[in-house]
Amino acid sequence: MSSMNVNEIKNYLPHRYPFLLVDRVLECVEGERLTAIKNVTCNEPFFNGHFPSQPVMPGVLIIEALAQATGLLGFRTMGEEPRAGVLYMLVGVDKARFKQQVVPGDQLVLSVELKNRKGIIWVFDAKATVDGKVVASAELMCAAKEGAI
Repeated sequence: MSSMNVNEIKNYLPHRYPFLLVDRVLECVEGERLTAIKNVTCNEPFFNGHFPSQPVMPGVLIIEALAQATGLLGFRTMGEEPRAGVLYMLVGVDKARFKQQVVPGDQLVLSVELKNRKGIIWVFDAKATVDGKVVASAELMCAAKEGAI
Protein backbone atom coordinates (compact mmCIF):
# COMPACT_ATOMS: atom_id res chain seq x y z
CA MET A 1 0.00 0.00 0.00
CA SER A 2 1.33 3.40 -0.89
CA SER A 3 0.24 6.99 -1.22
CA MET A 4 1.23 9.47 -3.94
CA ASN A 5 1.40 13.24 -4.00
CA VAL A 6 0.49 15.31 -7.06
CA ASN A 7 4.07 15.37 -8.38
CA GLU A 8 4.22 11.56 -8.29
CA ILE A 9 0.78 11.38 -9.93
CA LYS A 10 2.10 13.47 -12.84
CA ASN A 11 4.63 10.70 -13.56
CA TYR A 12 1.71 8.37 -14.36
CA LEU A 13 -0.90 10.65 -15.93
CA PRO A 14 -0.33 12.99 -18.90
CA HIS A 15 -3.10 15.33 -17.69
CA ARG A 16 -2.20 18.83 -16.51
CA TYR A 17 -4.13 21.87 -15.30
CA PRO A 18 -7.02 22.32 -15.72
CA PHE A 19 -7.65 18.66 -16.48
CA LEU A 20 -5.65 16.80 -13.85
CA LEU A 21 -8.46 15.77 -11.50
CA VAL A 22 -6.59 13.70 -8.89
CA ASP A 23 -4.81 15.64 -6.13
CA ARG A 24 -3.52 12.79 -3.97
CA VAL A 25 -3.57 9.02 -3.75
CA LEU A 26 -4.37 7.88 -0.22
CA GLU A 27 -3.98 4.14 -0.77
CA CYS A 28 -2.97 1.88 -3.62
CA VAL A 29 -3.01 -1.90 -3.48
CA GLU A 30 -1.59 -2.96 -6.84
CA GLY A 31 -3.87 -5.34 -8.71
CA GLU A 32 -6.80 -4.61 -6.39
CA ARG A 33 -7.86 -1.07 -5.51
CA LEU A 34 -6.93 2.59 -5.23
CA THR A 35 -8.36 5.46 -3.19
CA ALA A 36 -7.61 9.07 -4.14
CA ILE A 37 -8.96 12.56 -3.54
CA LYS A 38 -9.94 15.55 -5.62
CA ASN A 39 -10.36 18.77 -3.66
CA VAL A 40 -13.15 20.75 -5.33
CA THR A 41 -12.57 24.50 -5.07
CA CYS A 42 -14.52 27.55 -6.20
CA ASN A 43 -11.59 28.33 -8.55
CA GLU A 44 -12.30 25.35 -10.86
CA PRO A 45 -12.62 26.76 -14.40
CA PHE A 46 -15.79 24.77 -15.19
CA PHE A 47 -17.72 26.58 -12.46
CA ASN A 48 -17.69 29.76 -14.59
CA GLY A 49 -20.31 28.16 -16.82
CA HIS A 50 -21.73 25.25 -14.77
CA PHE A 51 -23.52 27.10 -13.19
CA PRO A 52 -22.44 30.66 -12.32
CA SER A 53 -25.16 31.27 -9.71
CA GLN A 54 -25.15 27.73 -8.30
CA PRO A 55 -21.84 25.95 -9.09
CA VAL A 56 -22.10 22.18 -9.61
CA MET A 57 -19.25 19.91 -10.74
CA PRO A 58 -20.25 18.30 -14.06
CA GLY A 59 -20.95 14.58 -13.79
CA VAL A 60 -18.70 13.83 -16.76
CA LEU A 61 -15.77 15.35 -14.84
CA ILE A 62 -16.52 13.14 -11.85
CA ILE A 63 -16.37 10.16 -14.23
CA GLU A 64 -13.13 11.54 -15.70
CA ALA A 65 -11.63 11.85 -12.21
CA LEU A 66 -12.55 8.22 -11.56
CA ALA A 67 -11.02 7.21 -14.92
CA GLN A 68 -7.80 8.99 -13.98
CA ALA A 69 -7.75 7.02 -10.74
CA THR A 70 -8.08 3.78 -12.76
CA GLY A 71 -5.08 4.87 -14.83
CA LEU A 72 -3.02 5.25 -11.69
CA LEU A 73 -4.10 1.81 -10.45
CA GLY A 74 -3.44 0.25 -13.85
CA PHE A 75 0.09 1.59 -14.23
CA ARG A 76 0.94 0.84 -10.59
CA THR A 77 -0.39 -2.71 -11.09
CA MET A 78 1.85 -3.14 -14.14
CA GLY A 79 4.75 -1.78 -12.09
CA GLU A 80 5.67 0.85 -14.65
CA GLU A 81 5.20 4.43 -15.67
CA PRO A 82 3.66 5.05 -19.09
CA ARG A 83 6.07 4.75 -22.01
CA ALA A 84 6.32 7.31 -24.80
CA GLY A 85 3.71 6.55 -27.43
CA VAL A 86 1.29 4.90 -24.98
CA LEU A 87 -1.95 6.58 -24.02
CA TYR A 88 -4.33 5.25 -21.36
CA MET A 89 -7.87 5.79 -22.61
CA LEU A 90 -11.37 5.53 -21.16
CA VAL A 91 -13.14 3.20 -23.62
CA GLY A 92 -16.44 2.47 -21.88
CA VAL A 93 -18.79 3.67 -19.16
CA ASP A 94 -21.59 1.41 -17.95
CA LYS A 95 -24.10 1.63 -15.11
CA ALA A 96 -23.28 5.29 -14.39
CA ARG A 97 -25.37 6.82 -11.61
CA PHE A 98 -25.28 10.28 -10.07
CA LYS A 99 -26.78 10.54 -6.59
CA GLN A 100 -25.82 13.96 -5.28
CA GLN A 101 -24.35 17.24 -6.49
CA VAL A 102 -20.68 18.04 -5.93
CA VAL A 103 -20.04 21.70 -5.09
CA PRO A 104 -17.11 23.95 -4.16
CA GLY A 105 -15.64 22.98 -0.80
CA ASP A 106 -16.35 19.27 -1.23
CA GLN A 107 -13.59 16.69 -1.07
CA LEU A 108 -14.30 14.01 -3.64
CA VAL A 109 -13.01 10.59 -2.56
CA LEU A 110 -12.36 8.44 -5.61
CA SER A 111 -12.43 4.67 -5.07
CA VAL A 112 -11.66 2.25 -7.88
CA GLU A 113 -11.43 -1.53 -7.79
CA LEU A 114 -10.03 -3.74 -10.54
CA LYS A 115 -12.68 -6.31 -11.51
CA ASN A 116 -11.30 -7.89 -14.66
CA ARG A 117 -8.49 -7.66 -17.18
CA LYS A 118 -8.81 -9.17 -20.65
CA GLY A 119 -6.03 -8.32 -23.10
CA ILE A 120 -5.64 -4.54 -23.17
CA ILE A 121 -9.08 -3.93 -21.64
CA TRP A 122 -9.30 -3.35 -17.89
CA VAL A 123 -12.69 -3.21 -16.10
CA PHE A 124 -13.15 -1.32 -12.84
CA ASP A 125 -15.90 -0.68 -10.33
CA ALA A 126 -15.69 3.01 -9.46
CA LYS A 127 -17.41 5.24 -6.97
CA ALA A 128 -17.02 8.80 -5.79
CA THR A 129 -18.08 9.88 -2.31
CA VAL A 130 -18.33 13.14 -0.39
CA ASP A 131 -18.50 12.96 3.40
CA GLY A 132 -19.02 9.20 3.18
CA LYS A 133 -22.05 9.47 0.84
CA VAL A 134 -21.91 8.07 -2.69
CA VAL A 135 -22.27 10.90 -5.21
CA ALA A 136 -21.50 8.89 -8.36
CA SER A 137 -20.73 5.33 -9.40
CA ALA A 138 -19.99 3.48 -12.65
CA GLU A 139 -18.30 0.53 -14.23
CA LEU A 140 -15.38 1.86 -16.28
CA MET A 141 -13.48 0.15 -19.09
CA CYS A 142 -10.04 1.44 -19.96
CA ALA A 143 -7.17 0.46 -22.23
CA ALA A 144 -3.53 1.44 -22.64
CA LYS A 145 -2.91 1.76 -26.38
CA GLU A 146 0.39 1.89 -28.26
CA GLY A 147 0.74 4.61 -30.86
CA ALA A 148 -2.15 6.57 -29.44
CA ILE A 149 -0.09 9.73 -28.97
